[in-house]
Amino acid sequence: MRTRPLKVALLGCGVVGSEVARIMTTHADDLTARIGAPVELAGVAVRRPDRVREGIDPSLVTTDATALVKRGDIDVVVEVIGGIEPARTLITTAFEHGASVVSANKALLAQDGAALHAAAEEHGRDLYYEAAVAGAIPLIRPLRESLAGDKINRVMGIVNGTTNFILDKMDSTGAGYQEALDEATALGYAEADPTADVEGFDAAAKAAILAGIAFHTRVRFDDVYREGMTEVTAADFASAKEMGCTIKLLAICERAEDGGSVTARVHPAMIPLSHPLASVRGAYNAVFVESDAAGQLMFYGPGAGGSPTASAVLGDLVAVCRNRLSGATGPGESAYAALPVSPMGDVVTRYHISLDVADKPGVLAQVATVFAEHGVSIDTVRQQGKDGEASLVVVTHRASDAALTGTVEALRKLDTVRGVASIMRVEGE
Repeated sequence: MRTRPLKVALLGCGVVGSEVARIMTTHADDLTARIGAPVELAGVAVRRPDRVREGIDPSLVTTDATALVKRGDIDVVVEVIGGIEPARTLITTAFEHGASVVSANKALLAQDGAALHAAAEEHGRDLYYEAAVAGAIPLIRPLRESLAGDKINRVMGIVNGTTNFILDKMDSTGAGYQEALDEATALGYAEADPTADVEGFDAAAKAAILAGIAFHTRVRFDDVYREGMTEVTAADFASAKEMGCTIKLLAICERAEDGGSVTARVHPAMIPLSHPLASVRGAYNAVFVESDAAGQLMFYGPGAGGSPTASAVLGDLVAVCRNRLSGATGPGESAYAALPVSPMGDVVTRYHISLDVADKPGVLAQVATVFAEHGVSIDTVRQQGKDGEASLVVVTHRASDAALTGTVEALRKLDTVRGVASIMRVEGE
């Protein structure tokens, strides 16, 4: 066994970083046995050096992250600071000075993953990022290694614990959105500013990463269609229950039926209670994968938090250190397919549309005509009326998003339609 320790630089020592440092210390003997050499925490870059960090030698703490990654004796840099800069510059600098990188930075990978992979390849180093998507759930490595010989057609999942907690609370208790968000905040599941979660930005970054790996195609954050969940109401859940469904914020990455393009999207959707994703409760994550040979697979577990995310980081650290000892590198970017990313208008699915309409004869016929004129076939219609007001709920057969958008625009122009209360996609059937 090699006696010289492999030296690790840790960038960031917050909730995740502190857990990484703790596990490196408490599991040192096991890590040594699994890797084939000891690993040593050689430096910790932070913004607030005066903060007490239990279990970390104060002499390792520095505010000069650039100097730390430039050290010639660093074997692996673990980046858990997040954001675009300075993380991007620090990672590329680490490659230039001979270190491999383990990152949990979903936003950076979704925006500049191709450039980071190119830099890693140029310098013969590893870039691993299991912790960037779905916390502790082993997902990235199965997609790019275990399923490397298969053809993946669809990846659909719940990849944000905050939004799943909120929607689950609305479903199980009948709470409104704000009430459920307040509870999520009080329990620490939601940030003081929950925008990145509830508006789908976090899930969209993860969808870009998943789509790129699954389809061997470069997919960036800007390629992902995104809708938040702030407009989901108790009435939507009531309608979903009448259909035998629930509502989840889903990240959906699909290969077109002809195989010639891909789509990536994040939005609330109704899914049948019989679908495995419907039973994912609380702040848990789950990802459902469909492929030609393996069929249907589901990966489930805690998607965030210090210990779960640190678990994924340490798994990558072991793999990278093993590669370092053997003089090899793991799999890099696979973008050979270079499939075009189609716009949201090309997506085909079913829809649930709730309309506020005048309660008088002929309204249903007018609405049905608009659907027919835009090539959207109606599956079911439910109408309720009282005192001149009525609600009309239409569930369609599969249609393109562009056709549905045109239908809704035309419906809004009808004198008898007083408002489009909600539009919800129906998935997983």
